[in-house]
Amino acid sequence: MHLTDEHVERLFGTGHKLTPGKALYQDGFYAAEETLMIVGPRRRMLPEVRVLGPTRPHSQVELALTDAISLGISAPVRHSGDIQGTPGCVLVGPAGTVELEQGVIRAARHVHMGFREADYYGVKNGDLMTLKVTSEGCSVSFDDLLVRADANAKLEVHIDTDEGNACNLDQADSVELKAQGACQCNTGS
Repeated sequence: MHLTDEHVERLFGTGHKLTPGKALYQDGFYAAEETLMIVGPRRRMLPEVRVLGPTRPHSQVELALTDAISLGISAPVRHSGDIQGTPGCVLVGPAGTVELEQGVIRAARHVHMGFREADYYGVKNGDLMTLKVTSEGCSVSFDDLLVRADANAKLEVHIDTDEGNACNLDQADSVELKAQGACQCNTGS
């Protein structure tokens, strides 16, 4: 989940700042030491959900489909930041609670890349790509990966845990990324 500065203070205490824990692959982003409880509309909960930093202009919770079902939330697939009209939830921290009126989504799959990688694959920011994962007895193609090209980004595909499990990603024999509709694949792992 991503939080605003205001929500960090309401959940963890006045003056609290997120504590960087593990650095994420994209420079400047991290998994914070802080976790929160998420409570859905039927009082079902996820007890320890990691907060990602740095803080954002809007708080947002990104769930895999199975987690959304478990909470009783009908979370739409959206790109990060596109939270208008989405369901909400309750966040519970050590110093307080926040009731999000909206902001719960299933994060749409996407690929981060620098401009050099975008040139290599023949795509630009906003284009769509396909990821093909081949695992023993389980090959899956994921269409509609949104390209997020940025001068500072490093090549990294984001799919959720349900998608990773569906293709047995940890045991993948090969991974191919290509421009959607392209005939040639560029192979990498």
